Amino acid sequence: MLQINIHEAKTHLSALVDKAAKGESFIIAKAGKPMVTVVPFSASQKLQQRVGFLKGRIKIPDNFDAVMQAEITSMFEGAE
Repeated sequence: MLQINIHEAKTHLSALVDKAAKGESFIIAKAGKPMVTVVPFSASQKLQQRVGFLKGRIKIPDNFDAVMQAEITSMFEGAE
């Protein structure tokens, strides 16, 4: 795999991104030490969804709507 120094990568970023988009992965190194691998983004890659990540780990009580109902009502309608 091609390894490019960070200075050269900054200088030729546009061309390198074009190559990566065509499937040519490469490594960006700093002082000869590999730092990151640049790989093409695939449209089929799914982004992780945060919604539902606790499904099955927590339980919402059946009376959730009634919890603190009086306090919440007083905040919106004024204290009685």
